[in-house]
Amino acid sequence: MTTQYACLRIISVLCLLWCSASLVCAQDWKPIDPAHVALKAPTIDKEADAEGIFWEIKVQDETGSYGPPQRALYNYARIKIFTERGVEKHGKVDLTYYDFGYGASISSIAARTIKPDGTIVEMKKDAVFDREVVKMSGIKVKAKNFALPAVTPGSIIEYRWKESRPAEVYMRLALQREYPIQQVMYYVKPGTDIIVGDKAAGMKSMTFHGQTTPFARQPNGFHLTTASNVPAFKEEARMPPEDQIKTWMLLYYSSSDKKNPMEYWKMVGKQNYDYLKGMMKVNDDVRKAAATIIGDAATDDDKLQRLLTFVRTKIRNAYADEDKVTDEERKKLKERPSPADTLKASIGNNTDIDMLFASLATAAGFEARIISLPDRSDIFFDPNFPDDYFLRTRDVAIKSGDKWKIIDPSSKYVPFGMLRWEQEGVQGLLADPKEPGFISVNISPAQRSLTKRTAKLKMTEDGSLTGTVRVEFNGHPAAAEKEMLDDKSASEREEYVSLRWWKSRLAGVEVTDIQLENVTDPFKPLAYSCKVSVPGYAERTGKRLFVQPAFFQKNIAAMFSTGQREHAIYFNYPWLEEDSINIELPEGWALDNPEAPANVPLGNAGDYKVRLAMTKDAKTLIYERTFKFEGLLFQKDVYPALKQRLLKKSVVFRICA
Repeated sequence: MTTQYACLRIISVLCLLWCSASLVCAQDWKPIDPAHVALKAPTIDKEADAEGIFWEIKVQDETGSYGPPQRALYNYARIKIFTERGVEKHGKVDLTYYDFGYGASISSIAARTIKPDGTIVEMKKDAVFDREVVKMSGIKVKAKNFALPAVTPGSIIEYRWKESRPAEVYMRLALQREYPIQQVMYYVKPGTDIIVGDKAAGMKSMTFHGQTTPFARQPNGFHLTTASNVPAFKEEARMPPEDQIKTWMLLYYSSSDKKNPMEYWKMVGKQNYDYLKGMMKVNDDVRKAAATIIGDAATDDDKLQRLLTFVRTKIRNAYADEDKVTDEERKKLKERPSPADTLKASIGNNTDIDMLFASLATAAGFEARIISLPDRSDIFFDPNFPDDYFLRTRDVAIKSGDKWKIIDPSSKYVPFGMLRWEQEGVQGLLADPKEPGFISVNISPAQRSLTKRTAKLKMTEDGSLTGTVRVEFNGHPAAAEKEMLDDKSASEREEYVSLRWWKSRLAGVEVTDIQLENVTDPFKPLAYSCKVSVPGYAERTGKRLFVQPAFFQKNIAAMFSTGQREHAIYFNYPWLEEDSINIELPEGWALDNPEAPANVPLGNAGDYKVRLAMTKDAKTLIYERTFKFEGLLFQKDVYPALKQRLLKKSVVFRICA
C-alpha cells in the first residue's frame, strides 16, 4: 500500500508572519456584548448546556522555523455556559491535533472567563498541559489541556490558540464542535504563485454535510466564508468516520478546469498509468528473479503468493519498525529506484516494494496495473467530486483470468487475497492507457477474520478459576495486533497481552507463561497462550456458586448502551468469533438446572449461537459460543432492534454442592 501526500510547490514566499499587522490585532480580546452576558437560554438547541457565540479562524501561510512554509490557523472561540453540566463539560478544554511528524502543533493559548456580573478572570499561563486523548474510534491524538477559572452557569468563556500545520495543497477546515455555534467565520488568505503539477493553481473549496457562504474578499486581503447556527457534533460508538457525518470544508488548490467527473477520472487514470509505467520496468535481473521465485508453482494464486512472500520477506521496508532499517541505509537509497535497484538493495519504501511486485508479476506473464483506492475509515468516497484527493492509497491490480485481483504488497501483515479493511468494499480507479475506470473491491467474508479462543479451566469451591488459554487471530484482527506488537520487546509483548486482554477486565487476575507465535510472520495467524488464575471469578452464596461460562466476555461492556442514536451504525469489517470453554467443577458439585441461552439470528448480518453440554462424568461444563457478524452500515432507525440483538449475553449458571 502506497499513500500519496500532496504538498505545495511554492514559487515565492506565500505570506510572511511579520507582514500581517491586521492578524496580530485580530488576536486581541473582542468587546463583550451585554446581550450575551444577559442571555439566559440557548438559541440553536434548547437542550444545549452551552452555545458558541462565535468561532473565528484566520488562516494564512507563514515561514516555518526551519524554512518550509507552515499553515497557521489563529482560532478564537467564545462560548456561553448555561448549566452546571455545561460547566463540567466545557470548563475544561482539550485542543486536539494530529501530529504525524510534519510539524503540527498548538501554541499561543490564552483564555479567560467573563462571570455573570461582568467580572473578568484571566487564565494563568502555567495552566496549560500536554496530554493524549483517545477518541471513541480508538484513535489517539495529542491535546493541549486547560481549565478555565471561575466558571459558573451564566458565564462566558473564551480562548484563543494558534494551530500550525504543514503547508499542503489540501486543508480540512472543521465547522462543527461539541457544542452548537451561532456563527463560524473563516478568514483565509490564499497562497500565491502555487503550482500543482506543471500548472498554476487557484484556491477552491468544497463543503461537506452542511452549508457555507461563498468566499467574499475582505479589505485586508483575506477571504471570508461563514456558517450560521451550526449544531453540536455528538461522538458515538460505532459511528461512521467523523468526516462522513461532520460538517467541514475542504480547501484546496487545483489546476484542473474539468467539471465533468467522468472526463476527469478518465484523465487521471491515464495520467497515473503514464506516470507509473516506468517505475514498473522489467529487465533481465527482474525476469531471472521472477522465474526463480515462482519455481514449480502452477496456478495463478500460487505464483502470486510466492511473489508476495518474496517481497515481504526478502525486501526490507525502509520505514517499517520490524525491519529495523538504519538511517545510513536509508540515505543510500535512490530517490526513484527502478525495480531492479530495489531488488539489488533488498530495501525499499512502500512505493518501491509495490513497484517491484508489479514488475515481478509482469515478468511472470501477468498483466499488472496500479489501482488508486480511497480510505473508508476516513470518508466514503464519492466519484462525483472530481478531484483525486480522496484516492491517496495505491495498490497493485493483477489480471487473473477475466478478473482483477487486488494485492497490497507493502502492508506486511495483510493476508493474501485480502486488503487492509480500509481499502475493502470500495471503488478503485484502475490506471490504463486507453480505458481507465473504477472497479469494485470486495469485502473479505467474516471467516477470513476469525478469532478463535479456547480455555481449559478448573474451579475451586471459593469460585476461583485456574487453567490454560489459547487465542488465535486471523485476517484483519491479526494484522492490527501484529502492528501493535512487532516493534515491542519480548517483555513488552507479554505486558501488552496481560494488560489488553486480562488485567483490564478481570480484577486480581494473574497471567503467566505467556507464549506468542508468528508476531512478525506475514501470513500465519497471530496466536498466544498463557496460564491464568482468577480469584473469586464465580460468586459464592452458601452452597451455591454463580458462574458466567462466557469466560472471554466477562466484564466486557455492552456494544451499545445509549437509549437513542443520532448517527448511523458502522462496523469496520465482518468478523467471526469461536469460543470453546471447559470448566471442571469442584469435586462433589453439580450444575443446577442448566439451560443454554437461545440462539440469536441476525438475518443477513450474521448469527449468535451457544451450545451448552456436560461431559459424561458430569464433572466438566462445556460452553461453546459462535458469533458471526457480516453487516457494515446500518441506518439509525434500526438501532433499537440492533442494540437488542447485540446485547451482551451474560448468562449465569448455578453450581450447587
